Amino acid sequence: MRRIAAALAAALLCASGAVAVPEAGPNQAAIDGDRMPRKLSEFGVFRAGTSEPVGALLGYTLHTPLFSDYAQKQRLIWVPPGKQATLAADGHIDFPVGSMIVKSFGWPEQKDGRPVETRLLLHRAGGWTALPYIWDADGRDATLAIAGRRVPVTFRAPDGQTHSIQYAVPNKNQCKECHSKAGEIVPIGPKAVNLDFGSELERADFARFFASSPVSADPMPQWDDPASGTLEQRARAYLDVNCGHCHNPQGSASNSGLFLRWTDPRGVSLGLGKRPTAAGRGSGGMEFAIKPGDPDHSFLIYRLESLEAGVAMPELGRSAVHREGAALLRQWIAQMPKDGQKAGS
Repeated sequence: MRRIAAALAAALLCASGAVAVPEAGPNQAAIDGDRMPRKLSEFGVFRAGTSEPVGALLGYTLHTPLFSDYAQKQRLIWVPPGKQATLAADGHIDFPVGSMIVKSFGWPEQKDGRPVETRLLLHRAGGWTALPYIWDADGRDATLAIAGRRVPVTFRAPDGQTHSIQYAVPNKNQCKECHSKAGEIVPIGPKAVNLDFGSELERADFARFFASSPVSADPMPQWDDPASGTLEQRARAYLDVNCGHCHNPQGSASNSGLFLRWTDPRGVSLGLGKRPTAAGRGSGGMEFAIKPGDPDHSFLIYRLESLEAGVAMPELGRSAVHREGAALLRQWIAQMPKDGQKAGS
């Protein structure tokens, strides 16, 4: 799955993967300023009139990515010259002021493979600012969608089924719901345990971006690759990436008491035998978030497989059910001993 995604992303978003000759970086004044430019081109992230990124930005992928309606994504990092990102004690990357994280979303079936949306996360003097841009019909530029928007998208899922959805581009405030830590906007994707730079590690200027290696010696597995980790490890990686940014003590779902990060201990707070506290009707009348040995009566599964407002989890970022991800978690729960104290592999 990951190899397919990488190949599609390359074709979809013009990312050749080759080491490019260094060229001028993006417009630092636009990154640092307090304006919200109407057109994405003002930032100089992409070559004029195209969705091909300038070679000065650093590309990366994730071992286990966030599910976003089966979109293929291109991820880029920019750190201004003279500064470096550092590795925080918790494994997240601390990006200096002036940094930028770029993520483009697209589907091979849409717009001749061009991206549909590009999101910018800008580290300005007052903190991080999130700006969503929707690509124009001609694919030459993208326009700020500060209030968000629904975009009709048709694509084929890995099982061959065709989906037609109203893809949700988040508004500026919705970005805060997922990118929130103790009430502040922060990056959630780039962390050492999940980062993969591939051939970008060979770039002559790679070390300019980081004060120390941002790549973990013990990374999370790839959720859909049995060779990369045990069943439990892959399930935990999936929960971390898709749920842990909200379900943690400083996240927007802290009141749930359900903490789903890779580093959280296995037990009731991970959902095993945990009764609902803030789920409301999202529990579906079930007793436990995870009922060991019984995925059909685990409301974590119920919510992942729902599209109903007020029930579906995650609440934002998807208009389709990730059948493959839910199947992984079903398998993990099904093989748990009934006492829930041990995990199979």
